[in-house]
Amino acid sequence: METSLLLYVVLVALVGLERVAELVVSLRNAKWSFGQGGVESGRGHYPFMVVLHTGLLAGCLVEAIVADRPFTPVLGWIMIAVVLASQALRWWCIATLGRQWNTRVIVVPGLSLVAKGPYQWMRHPNYVAVVAEGAALPLVHNAWITAIVFTVLNIPLLAVRIRTEEAALDQALAAAK
Repeated sequence: METSLLLYVVLVALVGLERVAELVVSLRNAKWSFGQGGVESGRGHYPFMVVLHTGLLAGCLVEAIVADRPFTPVLGWIMIAVVLASQALRWWCIATLGRQWNTRVIVVPGLSLVAKGPYQWMRHPNYVAVVAEGAALPLVHNAWITAIVFTVLNIPLLAVRIRTEEAALDQALAAAK
């Protein structure tokens, strides 16, 4: 295996480990949220989200290896920068939301909306990270089919996810009045 491909496998594995770290934080936060009376919404789309994000990681590796995709330095290095920036944004979101952050849609009644960190500029900054990473990670090693498939499948998922979050937040805010 050539060096660039081996390093790409390591990069994808590190992103996979980052996802495991997210799940650990998410499980801890879910336990806390449910202990505070949190209400979950949108359970139906969650399994598809897990499969899609797992498929992104697998697709990156399979396409790069099976289709023998080359590493193109100009594209590859720019995409590595985008991947790193998306990770930074994601963890900024996680740190900003604290116990309220979750991979699931769980709203704790009585808590106010967070309007600091990246949330002071946009409503769903974590999804900017998801979209950027979903395109950039495959393109680090020219896995363009994976980038396109993930992006196309992620569009309706994000539409459902954002509508679910907005409805849950609106319901919680209305109940607090």
